[in-house]
Amino acid sequence: MRTKSINKSEINHDWWVADAEDQTLGRFASRIAQVLRGKHKPQFTPHMDMGDFVIVVNAEKIRVSGNKEIDKTYFKHSGYPGGGSTKNLKFMRKTYPKRVIENAIRGMLPHNRLGSKIFKHLKVFAGQDHLHHAQQPKKLEM
Repeated sequence: MRTKSINKSEINHDWWVADAEDQTLGRFASRIAQVLRGKHKPQFTPHMDMGDFVIVVNAEKIRVSGNKEIDKTYFKHSGYPGGGSTKNLKFMRKTYPKRVIENAIRGMLPHNRLGSKIFKHLKVFAGQDHLHHAQQPKKLEM
């Protein structure tokens, strides 16, 4: 018995569209991260970019449970002394609705060059419309 390793030329990247309306943030991000990574494919290889492209629409309508709207915080630092700032989920959803989903998915991907390459396959849109109709994406069931 031999284990067949897939070649780069044999990889097929499909396009999927996922609707974030009334989906729970963590469960939704976990499913999207699996599709981006390619873990849903039988020929999954951990060291290669096997995943598909995912288009997320209605990012501003994602749902969270409990008091996360106020308690969940996002931290960033400018690099200067005293340059740290925090913002809560309510502010981020109102100001930058795409970043909420992007940050959740980015944390679930590998933290290396492969993860950075895979993350570029994610396209997030705040509203219902997206720019990738030419790729004929299939609907991703959640």
